[in-house]
Formats: sequence, C-alpha cells, structure tokens
Amino acid sequence: MKKVYISFGVMVVCIIAAVFLNKAAKNTELDYQEVKARVVSSESRQKSIRVNGRITRQTVYDVVVSYGGKEYDLKNAHNTYMYRKGSDVTVYLSKGKMYADLDGVRNSTPAGIAYFVALIGAFATFIIGICWWSKEGTKKKGSGPLQKI
Repeated sequence: MKKVYISFGVMVVCIIAAVFLNKAAKNTELDYQEVKARVVSSESRQKSIRVNGRITRQTVYDVVVSYGGKEYDLKNAHNTYMYRKGSDVTVYLSKGKMYADLDGVRNSTPAGIAYFVALIGAFATFIIGICWWSKEGTKKKGSGPLQKI
C-alpha cells in the first residue's frame, strides 16, 4: 500500500507543478519575429498509429514556407486550407524555426516543455497508482482454497 500512497503523492506534486508551469509558460517573454512568408507546399496526409491493437488514423499537415531565401517546415499547422501554395501568410520565426501561431512558440519554451512533462508525469503516476491499488485489493481478498467462513 506504501507504493500506492507514494504514486498518488507524486501525482499530486505533478499536478501542482503543471499548474504553476502553465502560468509560467503563459507569462514567459517570447523571443519571436512576426514575418510574411510564401507557402511553397501544403499537403495533408493520413498517418496510421497502432494503439492497443487498434489502428487509428491521424491527419498530419506538412506545410513548407519560404522566407529570406530559406525554406522552413511550418510547426503546429492545424490545417492546409489556410496555406495555399503561392500565398503569403503571417508566421512566427523563433530560434530558427517557423511556427503557425504564438502557441507553438510558447510551447517550445523550456517552461512550456516542462509543463507538458509534468502533465504526462501526472497521468503516468495516476495509471501506475491505480494498477498498484488494484493489485493490493486482490492480495487482501484471500481467494485461496482454504478460506475460513
């Protein structure tokens, strides 16, 4: 039972950390430059992912933009209809990468990355705690053949 308490304690710490890191990520001063770039190519494709024996499909958007004589893969593009080939779009250049919106720039900061790590840690420790808790419950029931009535 000690493992269960430790797991749930770590989960609570991760949730608290995620709340504070989210606030820190939103208040982080972003280092970016808003630029106009020309869309070189824009396509969507279906990516198959196997999860628990099931195959699910995810749409991936591959958008390439050109700015200053260089071509960049556009990060966090949510669709392709906003990025028609040959059109000029407003994008954000930060640390040598192009982002479709400011959320992409914000999520690439150390505070943004730490926030997602804390969220994943909270979820993982919750799952581990539930698994250990269910094992503790089956140990205490005493389901052997020589039970007292």
